[in-house]
Amino acid sequence: MKTPTLRLSLVILSVASLFIPYIGNAAENPPAAVIAPNENLVAEGIPPIPAELAEKVGRYTESRAAGIFDWHPQRVEMLIATRFADTNQVHRVEMPLGARTQLTFLPDRVTAASFEPTKGEYFVFTKSVGGNEFDQNYRFDVATGDITLLTDGKSKNSSPEWSNTKESIAYTSTRRNGADTDIYVQSPADPKSDRLLAEVHTLLRGNSRASTRADPTH
Repeated sequence: MKTPTLRLSLVILSVASLFIPYIGNAAENPPAAVIAPNENLVAEGIPPIPAELAEKVGRYTESRAAGIFDWHPQRVEMLIATRFADTNQVHRVEMPLGARTQLTFLPDRVTAASFEPTKGEYFVFTKSVGGNEFDQNYRFDVATGDITLLTDGKSKNSSPEWSNTKESIAYTSTRRNGADTDIYVQSPADPKSDRLLAEVHTLLRGNSRASTRADPTH
């Protein structure tokens, strides 16, 4: 004869056995991961976005392109802009259909690069810091990979243009007062050669217009 305690135990086991398949299915099929909106974004009436869908779309949104920066002055090779990670960096292609070799490994995007136009022993490139849009110019020595800052590291500078003598560069900078874009010249081989060539004064009278005054002391 079954005791009341034994009968109660059998009833509990019978009821529990009814839920075992559901427990197993929950363990085998956990809830699908979704893309959560940023906490600062208010999303209303938008259904959850499966993380799996984002991964499938990623192959189309993460496409890469390449653009030419400059040709080497003596050899059939070029500098190009492309990316392996998140930002465009300088790569070198040394022959037609050749593999690209990454030269700069920086967290910020490189926006311009040009070879020294006689031997190509170095190139000058331009980038900002942390996306602040205050571009700086740098020299990259090809033989060593050393990088040298050419501008002041604080003002907003343009990418440089090489002179006809191929010995110096010219670029604009807001260094003087943080607003006007004056013209500077420099020999990239000697960062200390940087000097002001002309002051550019912008006068606001409804429309912007600029007047340039060369500094005779330079």
